Amino acid sequence: MFLLALLSSFQFSFINTASAQVAGLSTLAVLDMPSDARSAAFSMDYLPVLDAGAMQRLDNPSLLFRPQRQVSLNVVTLFASSASGAVAYAFEAPHVGQVTLGLRFCSYGSFEGYDVNDQPTGEFRAGDYMLVLGWGLVVDSNFSIGANLKPVFSQYESYKAWAVAVDVAGSYVSDSRRLVASLAARNIGAQVATFDDEVERLPFELSAACSYKLLRAPFRLFAALTELQRWNLRYEDALNPSSSTDPFTGVTTRDSDGKVFFDRLARHVVVGLELDFNSRFFARVGYNYRQTKETQYAGNTNGSGFSFGLGLKGKRFDFSYARNNYHLSQAVNYFTLEFSL
Repeated sequence: MFLLALLSSFQFSFINTASAQVAGLSTLAVLDMPSDARSAAFSMDYLPVLDAGAMQRLDNPSLLFRPQRQVSLNVVTLFASSASGAVAYAFEAPHVGQVTLGLRFCSYGSFEGYDVNDQPTGEFRAGDYMLVLGWGLVVDSNFSIGANLKPVFSQYESYKAWAVAVDVAGSYVSDSRRLVASLAARNIGAQVATFDDEVERLPFELSAACSYKLLRAPFRLFAALTELQRWNLRYEDALNPSSSTDPFTGVTTRDSDGKVFFDRLARHVVVGLELDFNSRFFARVGYNYRQTKETQYAGNTNGSGFSFGLGLKGKRFDFSYARNNYHLSQAVNYFTLEFSL
């Protein structure tokens, strides 16, 4: 039943976002960023794990946390004066399931305003803000489901916009507890009030992810298939074209069919690895090929697409740090702290 509901939600969203986004051609960036450092360390939007925290449920509501109550805080240092963060509280509600309450924000800093005559109008700020109400339920020993309701508000100077989005997700855990897999349809919804008369698309995504813990090896493997609602995520970069014409001979050279197919396939794949040192200290690394291709300049990537992080697990708290190269000149740092109450 849940899979039918998930597919129905996907069909509804696909009708309303028929030309799904590529390379940021959508609005409300706060909807399309990982909420916690552990996810960012793998360059993934959400994780399929058994030991989920409240913060990770903001991205994957079908994850089930073990403590009865948990509070999570996340801080992200972005570029220049920009910053992002989140706070989440998860608890068990009798006869309802597991509930998550969260708030996420993305502040783009302060700016000097000017009118059409180049006269100063004063300083203003810009930002996106999102509330999250999440629910998760155990179906049986192998399956769990969940959903998030996400009202979003944006204000850039005097311009304001509202949107409502929904996430639906399902997770599977093998009997051995070594394999965890999740399927999610995220950011299903639309703008309610727009900045102007143009209604912009939300960053809808259908994706699948899994993790696998080897029996006697101290690490867990992660893999994700992203943007499954659209096959071709390539776009033509004027500075790095896929075809060129010799000005003297007039001969045009293009990428081979095999290279084009591999490039299109690889843009959907994200992989990661988590090393476990006595279940107390963790080292994490991830790679996102699409991120590399979309941020490279004249063949220079500067490590873009690669991410890494560290984790420290205590008796009643978890701390995670991640660094992700979203840009050639500067990386983004994530800090997440979780407390079990």
